[in-house]
Amino acid sequence: MKIRSVSALYPRYRNVVKSWRTNLWQIVVRVETDTGVTGYGYGGGGRAAVEVVNGHFAEILNGRSFDSTGDIESLWDELYEASIPYGRKGVAIMALSGVDLALWDALGKAERKPVAELIGRVTKPRVRAYATGADTEWYAELGFSAHKMPHRWTGSPEDYDSAVAAAKRARELFGPSAEIMFDVYMSWDADVTTEMSKRLSEFNMHWFEDVLTPDELEGNAALRPVVKPTLIAGGEHEFTHVGFADVTRTGAYDVWQPDITWCGGITAGLRIVKTGVEHGAQVVPHRGGEVWGLHLIAASGCEDFGEVLPGARNGDRDELWLGEPQARDGFLEISDESGFGVRLNESML
Repeated sequence: MKIRSVSALYPRYRNVVKSWRTNLWQIVVRVETDTGVTGYGYGGGGRAAVEVVNGHFAEILNGRSFDSTGDIESLWDELYEASIPYGRKGVAIMALSGVDLALWDALGKAERKPVAELIGRVTKPRVRAYATGADTEWYAELGFSAHKMPHRWTGSPEDYDSAVAAAKRARELFGPSAEIMFDVYMSWDADVTTEMSKRLSEFNMHWFEDVLTPDELEGNAALRPVVKPTLIAGGEHEFTHVGFADVTRTGAYDVWQPDITWCGGITAGLRIVKTGVEHGAQVVPHRGGEVWGLHLIAASGCEDFGEVLPGARNGDRDELWLGEPQARDGFLEISDESGFGVRLNESML
């Protein structure tokens, strides 16, 4: 199967995450082949990543053949090495993620198999989902048994009280056996994390996520014994198996959270999972309930735990991919359709 064209575009979003502004959210990558099969991928890096794909990566890939997952892995290595002068992390790898996912999608369609079956034996066709967001009451009504809440430290002592109140409310709504987590998006420091661990101990928190920046790996590692039995989670801002080698070296996280649309796609994800499992980490992909991570979870050593972002009750959201599995009673199931099993919403192009 030969690649006829590789292209990327930035969709017409109406509801972009504020922290990504208007130009930095996810891109769509399309790989067209000489067999008539077209693969679609989802990458990060916004408009800058579109330029990387349409320029550098397209020049390398046009006319190349791939007929196996091994071929995709070889193409991944070539793109990674070619982008080293301006890549290794960040936008270049986010762009590579979209290309990699598009190749996996095309191969699955060509072989009439879901991507999960290309990865290996599907051991988790039904994945437990956790809801991330602020609408705790609604997520409980929807039947989730796990919930991750945002919390930002602003410097006020009242932030301790707001964290306790949120955890207490979630535990009341979800019950004693539910998993309850905080995502603090790099706003806590070591002292705040230590104090939060004490004040939240009665609520049996499952993990604290992104308490420090990804550059403070040793600091994250130092907090792990301090907050136990709560876990330290992170890694959504880390890239490729090369980056996660530093996570291994420092022992930074109990829970690894690579984002499959950012860290290098399925190819990098498989390498990261292998390393994580070998070193006793729990691998829970960031936004893993989206179809791109869900197929990896279903057929690899990832934990049986997929993140979904339902938003708020009656809230507006973009529906870029049609046919994505929806959580039912707190669980997600991959479809048996070929590739990733989703269609692009052409009205957003």
